[in-house]
Amino acid sequence: MMVLESVSVGMLVVFALIVAALVLFVTEAIPSDFTAIGVLVALAVLEPYTGVSSSEAISGFASSATVTILAMYILSAGVQETGVVERLGVHLARVTGGDERRLLAATVGTTGLSAGVVNNTPVVAVFVPMVTGLAERAGVSPSKLLLPLSYAAMLGGTLTLIGTSTNLLVSDFARELPGRGAIGMFEFTPLGIVVFLVGAAYLLTVGRRLTPARVPVEAALTAAFDVERHLVRVDVPAESWVVGRRIEEVREEFAARDALDVDVLLVERDGEAFHAPASDQTLAAGDVVTVRANEATTERLLDRYGLRRRRDEDVSTADLTTESSTLAEVVVLAGSRLAGETAASARLDEQYDSTVLAVQRGDTLLDDVDGVEFRAGDSLLLYTTLADVEQLEDREGVALAHLPEGMLDVIEPEADEAAVAPLSPKTLLALGIMGGVVALAALGLVPIVIAALGGVVAMVATDCLSPSDAYDAVSWNVVFLLAGVLPLGVAMERTGGAAFLSSLLVGSADVLPVLGVLALFFLLTGAFASVVTPVASAVLMSPIAVDTATRIDAAPFSFLLAVLFAASAAFATPIGYQTNLMVYGPGGYTFTDYVRVGAPLQLLLCVVVTLGIGALFGV
Repeated sequence: MMVLESVSVGMLVVFALIVAALVLFVTEAIPSDFTAIGVLVALAVLEPYTGVSSSEAISGFASSATVTILAMYILSAGVQETGVVERLGVHLARVTGGDERRLLAATVGTTGLSAGVVNNTPVVAVFVPMVTGLAERAGVSPSKLLLPLSYAAMLGGTLTLIGTSTNLLVSDFARELPGRGAIGMFEFTPLGIVVFLVGAAYLLTVGRRLTPARVPVEAALTAAFDVERHLVRVDVPAESWVVGRRIEEVREEFAARDALDVDVLLVERDGEAFHAPASDQTLAAGDVVTVRANEATTERLLDRYGLRRRRDEDVSTADLTTESSTLAEVVVLAGSRLAGETAASARLDEQYDSTVLAVQRGDTLLDDVDGVEFRAGDSLLLYTTLADVEQLEDREGVALAHLPEGMLDVIEPEADEAAVAPLSPKTLLALGIMGGVVALAALGLVPIVIAALGGVVAMVATDCLSPSDAYDAVSWNVVFLLAGVLPLGVAMERTGGAAFLSSLLVGSADVLPVLGVLALFFLLTGAFASVVTPVASAVLMSPIAVDTATRIDAAPFSFLLAVLFAASAAFATPIGYQTNLMVYGPGGYTFTDYVRVGAPLQLLLCVVVTLGIGALFGV
């Protein structure tokens, strides 16, 4: 009864907003960043109940954590432009020698250490196609490496303050604790090293056995996406209607007059091949045309337009890989413009000369390509060009996952290092700027937000990164998500919501030791992060952790550290962390794969982090 009496109207309003936000986060009815902005607006409009003024509602945009995260995206892009990460891929190929264990160890070690100082999302984006190619050469299923790749990047984020955005968020909460400031650059690094080593050992032993081999070894892209049955090569006789007509005219005729679901992909003539979506060629007698169509459509196509099918010739990945065109598997990232679009509405064929041949969601292939609404984590099989893939990555929020063998030079272990992964002339300068930012923040000479912004200015002023590239490097959806959910923490404290929830958890101290309550916070935050987002879990759990620790006479900073490490431990689902989504399609994983491999790791780290915090920081 006492607990119920402590519930105010304002608290109920804030809890209702939180529940609504969580439902929208999980269902993805609208993008998460717009959900966060909606929460921001609601908090301000309902100020009489939430206690959050308009200026406080938008304070998240001025938060040092938000600004620092924005700056770190740009600094990470500056380092990535040097070619250092690609050069690491060459070393991976050289040291592993095709051995699965060495390849897994090198993947985990390289990814984890890189993610400690460079944002882990671009690190994983670079490593996914690289690791996939190396797996093919080693005769290993890519599925055995891609999930550990994501987990290693998440573990690496716990090595330094700048390793992940949630570290910086929790650091802001630590700043408000009496008698201490923000978390230092390497303050929790000793524990982060232990966490990374334990996690890496798990991935190389138990995790290796639990990780399934979903994608067949050496599966060609056409076979992996099961599109070979829809690819047909046809001869163009002299009497065919298409002779003398431009490819674009033929495509429009198929679509408009007969409503035939046909994609014209490749035209071969006298030993030359033309990428049809980008070609203005006129079809001629003797041409061989590769199209995508189902069996019924193919028969209608042959009958109506006088074409002849080459029945004894299956179309493979190699047949579609030419100097001008290639197949490519790309992953739709969270916040991508393609999310919610279909192949038709996205107009990839018009804007990028790219044709969507298949869509894979986890381990499920979706047959109705034209009718599928893309989601974050989907893998798209495109017929495109290398130049168009680069434009798609830059503009549309997708990450390259796989190219046919021979198209990715970086996986060639015998190739010359400098030719395969050339370093930028600005490499030392960019690395020096990044090192300067870390040093200034670590020595406490300036706050990390000022050091990071100074590094951004230096990157642009020295031409390590152009201004347009700097703006493009920022994941604006993450910035708006941060700015939108941060005021929720203010509302939780202002209305007494944090104190109310902590009072419910304080009771656990009657049956659990302080370390047990600390472990409980790790598990709750980790579970929350796995279902919604690490950012939301850090914002909502941090004030509750501080209040609970104060009530049971424990160390609030230690409880904040539990939240910090748990927010980076969203291993149990593909939706909690962006890098998990990035490997979901390319690895062909099921939802339960994440539970089977990630949940034991999450429980293991709960024990390690709890004991580590107790030993290093006290409770």
